[in-house]
Amino acid sequence: MGKILFWVLVIIGGLFLSRMLTHYAARKRQEKEQPKQVPKSTQGSAEEMVRCKRCNIHLPRSEAVYDKEQTWCSKEHAKLGVKS
Repeated sequence: MGKILFWVLVIIGGLFLSRMLTHYAARKRQEKEQPKQVPKSTQGSAEEMVRCKRCNIHLPRSEAVYDKEQTWCSKEHAKLGVKS
């Protein structure tokens, strides 16, 4: 009876070990296939947001169009002017 119990424990331990190794290999394979992407929020410093005078949408200062000391979201909105 002791020998049977010993072999059952050895088999269960071997199955457990093989499952752990398979899981580890699958995780390594997945990390290798998909390179980690840096979230946009951590790529650089925060940028000041400005508001379009026509549609009131907020956008980063670097993407805004400036005309007559006012900010616009596009050239079309700058041509149309302030919404009445």
